[in-house]
Amino acid sequence: MNIKEITRILQTFSDQRDWNQFHTPKNLAMALNVEASELLELFQWSNSGGAEESEQDSDCREDIAREVADIMIYLIRFCDVVNIDLEHAVRNKIDENEEKYPVSLSRGNAVKYSRRD
Repeated sequence: MNIKEITRILQTFSDQRDWNQFHTPKNLAMALNVEASELLELFQWSNSGGAEESEQDSDCREDIAREVADIMIYLIRFCDVVNIDLEHAVRNKIDENEEKYPVSLSRGNAVKYSRRD
């Protein structure tokens, strides 16, 4: 599936349940934030930063996959409602980041572009 196909599936899902009335930008942004927080919660007390658990524990990986899917669903739905072409927005942001963070200045360096000397 690509983003356009997923968007159509989510539109149909929402239409069939008469949920468009609830899918306001504010509500979808809030839901997206909640789902991102649920993903973060899976790593809350991890001593390894979560890498070990997510690689070795299949139940943990399934939980992560479900939360990532929820995040993606709400993000795609949000973009649909506010008429943002997600693929175009992502491409533009990648291009911006290429300019802000050239390899010559950014390799191995986590300093934000606006704080570089």
